[in-house]
Amino acid sequence: MILSLEALAVLDAIARRGSFAAAAAELGKVPSALTYTVRRLEDELDILIFDRRGKRAQLTAAGEELLEQGRLLMRAADDVVCRVEVLASGWRSSCASPWTALVAFERMRPLLADFYRLNAPTRLRFSYEVLDGGWDALLSGRADLAIGVSSETPSAAFASGLYTVRPLGDVRFVYCVAPNHPLAALPEPLEPEVLVHHRAIAVANSARHLPLRSAGLVSGQATLTVATLDQKVAMQVAGIGGGYLPEAFARPYLASGQLVVRQTTRRPEAEVVQYAWRRAARGKAQAWWLGRLDVARVRRQLLAGPLESPAVSERPEPTSEPARLKPSTAPAGAPASALAVRATRRRAAKR
Repeated sequence: MILSLEALAVLDAIARRGSFAAAAAELGKVPSALTYTVRRLEDELDILIFDRRGKRAQLTAAGEELLEQGRLLMRAADDVVCRVEVLASGWRSSCASPWTALVAFERMRPLLADFYRLNAPTRLRFSYEVLDGGWDALLSGRADLAIGVSSETPSAAFASGLYTVRPLGDVRFVYCVAPNHPLAALPEPLEPEVLVHHRAIAVANSARHLPLRSAGLVSGQATLTVATLDQKVAMQVAGIGGGYLPEAFARPYLASGQLVVRQTTRRPEAEVVQYAWRRAARGKAQAWWLGRLDVARVRRQLLAGPLESPAVSERPEPTSEPARLKPSTAPAGAPASALAVRATRRRAAKR
């Protein structure tokens, strides 16, 4: 009988109620049954649990330690029972879902509000991933459902047949710099030989086990690597460097004039992004999310970019970044850049 949950419950009731009689009434037992349980436990552990000399049953030092640790065991046992009951009902205790940088998390708000109206017992756990980080989370078992993963399915996931993939939508990328950046005044399209002389802003690949890769960089190019897409946008707005951005994330900054689009010879097409899940992890919570992701309007909203537009800030001072390649002179008849046209108009207006 040593440390049975029933014996620990008896000790807990006696300590809270202060007497064997009151505890017996709470537990629906006779006082002699509680006395027998305590004495048997004392004999088996060879300790004195209660000091019975006063009117109230007082725990000894050994009894206090036994009860403190026993209550931890009882809470753990209750937690196990709850988890089993939840699993039996079809709701898993937790659902881990990484979302990638291409999905603005605030777009999740309506979905989260709807999910929590279900009063489901499942705890949601989201993590921010970049590039192959979503696939890495799935393959390592850290996640059940990944939203916004690359269409380049890792060979390990493809060969195993343990994962299901569905298209989330298309994401179009544009090359952006601040209007004061040296690249804003160079003739288009920008060649790799030009870009290599100017700093690129990149977001770190969050994959832990898959081979790391980069996207949109020129070999040999100086790079500032940041942790999130929001940080990348902020650095490009500040004129620290340039790089490709999802058009939906760049759009409000382009409208406010804080960024300008530059054409490159790469001319990236729209990239197909997906959502994927482990088939073995199915439960009611995951089924609910998959049902929502099956709605085209929901998928479009998730890829629509941030909800809040940036405040229009003053134009930053010219960047101190040296352009290691001198701007080439545009041939006669070549269209002038938008920035040069605006400068000419301002000079004419002053005259």
